Amino acid sequence: MLFNPSKATFDHLDERSGEIMRKTIAFFETKGKQRLKHDYHHMVWYDDFLDFIRENRIFATLLTPAPYAEGDPDARWDTARICDFNEILGFYGLPYWYAWQVSILGLGPIWMSPNETAKKKAARLLRSGHIFAFGLSEKAHGADLYSSEMSVTPLGGGRYVADGGKYYIGNGNQAAMVSTFAKNSETDEYVFFAADSRHENYACIQNVVAWQGYVSEYALNGYPLADEDILSTGREAWDAALNTVNVGKFNLGWAAIGICTHAFFEALNHASRRNLYGRWVTDFPHIRRLFTDAYLRLVSMKLFASRAVDYLRSASPEDRRYLLYNPMVKMKVTTQGEEVINLLWDVIAARGFEKDTYFEMAAKEIRALPKLEGTVHVNMALIVKFMANYFFNPAGFPKIPRRDDPADDAFLFRQGPTRGLGGIRFHDPEIAYGSVDLPNVARFREQIDQFRRLLLEAPPGKAQTEDIDFLLNLGEVFTLTVYGQLIIEKAGMEGLDPDLLDQIFDVMIRDFSRVALQIYSKTSSTPEQMAICLGMIRKPVPDDRRFQKIWTERVLAEKDAYEMRP
Repeated sequence: MLFNPSKATFDHLDERSGEIMRKTIAFFETKGKQRLKHDYHHMVWYDDFLDFIRENRIFATLLTPAPYAEGDPDARWDTARICDFNEILGFYGLPYWYAWQVSILGLGPIWMSPNETAKKKAARLLRSGHIFAFGLSEKAHGADLYSSEMSVTPLGGGRYVADGGKYYIGNGNQAAMVSTFAKNSETDEYVFFAADSRHENYACIQNVVAWQGYVSEYALNGYPLADEDILSTGREAWDAALNTVNVGKFNLGWAAIGICTHAFFEALNHASRRNLYGRWVTDFPHIRRLFTDAYLRLVSMKLFASRAVDYLRSASPEDRRYLLYNPMVKMKVTTQGEEVINLLWDVIAARGFEKDTYFEMAAKEIRALPKLEGTVHVNMALIVKFMANYFFNPAGFPKIPRRDDPADDAFLFRQGPTRGLGGIRFHDPEIAYGSVDLPNVARFREQIDQFRRLLLEAPPGKAQTEDIDFLLNLGEVFTLTVYGQLIIEKAGMEGLDPDLLDQIFDVMIRDFSRVALQIYSKTSSTPEQMAICLGMIRKPVPDDRRFQKIWTERVLAEKDAYEMRP
């Protein structure tokens, strides 16, 4: 289940895609952990990585849609292999992943644009090994698009001038095309245009964080533009901003999976080699529980995110279920990543601070992911809009198969208007939950039934619907239901051991009970809501045989399975 660089074959990929993954692993293993950590601590800009990317045309192959491939049969936008690459880069270091991630964001408005000149230019630059950037947020307003102050002033004759500043923009120091969101100074309509960080009227002011990656503040001072630099205007520019985030936010969950996997191997190796008070650390019952919970959460992250890939790649104007699953990969998977690191850190304790470990880096970087591309709160507020249709108005859909086929995901660049979310329909979650007969899944379904009862018999009142804190807790229960559904779907497709799936739901039941208690404890919760919340609090079905099996065959079996080259 877990990605292991020393064992990964990438048999599910075509030859070129597998070659990219293997070469990337070899790059980092050759670099070694000591050099990786040195460059991280000294905030060394990763020219060696970008040279490797350019020499092997990796971004060009992975990030060029097929219509702009210029005869390269391997170039396409294939979300399945993009996620494989996300996982590898997260596994070795978030700064390297970040250069890739913000290039994806920067390319989004370009590939969504009707401007063919800009698209062909981007394809040429990718083949030359350049990186890209996404100029959306501003220092005073963050990602509040309504308040953007960057301006584009028409001069006539297809000429314009841009003025203003952007803040917290990755790759803004070297990006060949910086997709920049602005407003027309005369009409106030939205505009997306492409700037070049190398231009004399582009001022890269600073790296706003003390980090190996570059998160820039930049300013445009009378920056000259022509029609060929304008990517989109009006509603199209607005939609391009949000739809680009729909694409890019998906990557954060996969980076978290990579980070947690490397941290898990390192923590297990450390603990299993230590003998305290005459016992191996991994023989202590509480240590076994911590490791097992961390493993179960990590496997759940990967099962959910893998199934969400299938829905994203199969999306269409008639099937927009991905708009629920994508923000969950960003929000739920990344916050679960924090939980995994917390559990592992409780095992290795002070070792997690030591400068020579990967874990020291992972413990910092995992905190960033829930806070990028929209906070957890922003994404939860989005998700709550889907709750009524999900629970009470299901629709019929063809079953979505496993999507690791070598296809170009063209729909991602023609997603259309970003409105109408409340009308999106979903298939009945009972199809998944009813497909397995396991004690903890059955108990989890009882909790879901109680939550449905709350929504029907004691729904949030007017004041509660205006209380974002209350809604966030309801949304957390909702996400647990969706999370479990896709985990079951993926488990069935992969032939997952039923004992492993049942132990995963041991964790899910405990999480559900915790959130139910939080809703119960809200100052605004009514007596009716409190009574139903008590009905949601359940204890997992215990089975020591099952737990010991997972510990022995799944968790402890990973001891010494991987260690990065020094």
